Formats: sequence, C-alpha cells, structure tokens
Amino acid sequence: MRDLLFRNLTSLDRKRKILASSEIFDRSGVRTVVRRHFVYMVKELPPEEKFQKQPTFLFILKQRDTRNKTEKFICRMKGTVYAVSNGKVLMVTFMHSLKICLSAISEDLMKYT
Repeated sequence: MRDLLFRNLTSLDRKRKILASSEIFDRSGVRTVVRRHFVYMVKELPPEEKFQKQPTFLFILKQRDTRNKTEKFICRMKGTVYAVSNGKVLMVTFMHSLKICLSAISEDLMKYT
C-alpha cells in the first residue's frame, strides 16, 4: 500500500512558494513515512543596498528506539542566495526539510496491506 500527498502553494503578492509531499508505504513489515517540505521567498533589494553574507543552517538528527522499534531521520536546511535578473538584485530565502520515520507494523496490520 502506498499513499501520496502533494501540495503546491504559490503566492504572487508575497513572492512565496511552498512545495510539500508526504509518502506513506508499508513493505516487509516496516511502515515508512517520508515528508518533504520546501519553502522559497523572493525579495527584491534596492540597488544601493549591499549584499550581507548570511549563514546557512544545517540541522541533522537521527534517532533509534529499539524498544518501540522506530527510527527517525530529520534534516533541515535554511539559507539565503542572491541572484541578479534583468538588472534587479533578488534575495532568495529558502528552507528545506526532510523527515523519514520507520516503524515496525504488527502482523495483524500486515494482513491488510
């Protein structure tokens, strides 16, 4: 069994785009849930403003719980990129996240998959 969910939200007035997907599938007694989330925001900078170097943040977490038979992997990244288009300076701020959860499913549930 595999369930997919996609969301694509675009805001023209705020210059923001959000893409999200979620995938759930069961295989070999393991339920896997994968969630991806992408957010982009674009802002035009005045020509006299100088570029400011902004750090990119990266967060990674891996958890394993043998008692509950689960595993989680989380990765998040935030940053800023500058671009020039048609003589305009644009600042693109982004945030990406990936979350993967693995869990054992009982034999009763495996009969229905």
